Amino acid sequence: MAHTSLTHYLQQVENGIKKRDGYLLADNLSFKHPHIANPRLHLENPEEECEQWFIPPYDEMVAAHLRCCWCVANHDFIEAYSLQKVVVQAFNKVFQSQKDENWALPVLYVVIVDLRIFANRAESQLAKKGKGKPGELLEKAADTMMACFRTCAADGRASLEDTKRWGMLYLVNQLFKVYFKINKLPLCKPLIRAIESSPLKDRFSISQLVTYKYYVGRKDMFESSFKEAEDHLSFAFQRCHRSSRHNKRLILIYLLPVKMLLGQMPKVSLLQKYDLMQFADVAKATKSGDLRLLSRAMNAHEAFFIKCGVYLIIEKLQTITYRNLFKKVQLMLNVHQVPIEAFETALKFTGLEDVDKEEVECILANLIYKNYIKGYLSHAHQKLVVSKQNPFPPLSTFL
Repeated sequence: MAHTSLTHYLQQVENGIKKRDGYLLADNLSFKHPHIANPRLHLENPEEECEQWFIPPYDEMVAAHLRCCWCVANHDFIEAYSLQKVVVQAFNKVFQSQKDENWALPVLYVVIVDLRIFANRAESQLAKKGKGKPGELLEKAADTMMACFRTCAADGRASLEDTKRWGMLYLVNQLFKVYFKINKLPLCKPLIRAIESSPLKDRFSISQLVTYKYYVGRKDMFESSFKEAEDHLSFAFQRCHRSSRHNKRLILIYLLPVKMLLGQMPKVSLLQKYDLMQFADVAKATKSGDLRLLSRAMNAHEAFFIKCGVYLIIEKLQTITYRNLFKKVQLMLNVHQVPIEAFETALKFTGLEDVDKEEVECILANLIYKNYIKGYLSHAHQKLVVSKQNPFPPLSTFL
């Protein structure tokens, strides 16, 4: 491919179009393909040549791609992003015109992912120059992607085999990546509704479904829908290919705190396997009711938790840590009417030296409200009265 002439390249593109070979055409429009390294295809002004070979909008699409190769070779990702946007828009015109066929789906996949990548790189270049508004190019790229999504979603033919709707989930996953990056999670909701109502919902590829469930699970987590988050993230983790260790680790970063919030502690062997020992002391502290250890663990790995976006979720584990500490107090006294003073003493012992009885009552009331404790507060007697049967619902082990 290093010695391919422009004429040979254009012939390849023409063959892809004429033969309706989506994979051949996708290769010749993808920035993962070796042809992009060929200096003979780095053209600043390829429009005239392309107009001689192709009818609109194919000529516009191919010319924009070749000029984009020239920009990438010159490390100008701001202009490359603009040209890739032209490629996608021209492709979408072609895609819309292709009635009753979806052979060009492989092309859709490569031009969309390159658009997102160039938008990210263009944002970085603008930031270094002190120009532009953060997220602006990514948001505009998402608008261009949405136009393609609408083309796919609008294909309502009865035959599912030839429908463009097969491209919906791939586009949704690419849009998720953008919306999470620019913190526009509410924009995910209509996309989720579209996928959940699709007749193809359970027929998309496992790899695409794993990505989809991963992002939906993260969205659920940020919205404090922890049971739903567990379901979606567990689906992603269990079905993620065993060789994709990086991806499984990425899923676990969000699944672990969700599991712990639901009372399921991770095994150390799991944390060691996926190099996630940052969670080890958090899990140990939560399980044992050690508030001092929890505080130390959060401080020690604060940068990691913040970078991953789970710090606020980890903070919520304090509630379960209180619950487990109070369970120890109740078991130690072996009574069903526990003096609030006993809990106050335990809290002071674990590092909360300034706590008073009113604060202890607030903590207990919150635990009762969240069903971590079965019982009620007797203000008159300054006691917690717990159920004689299963006062502290058991916490299961995370397998």
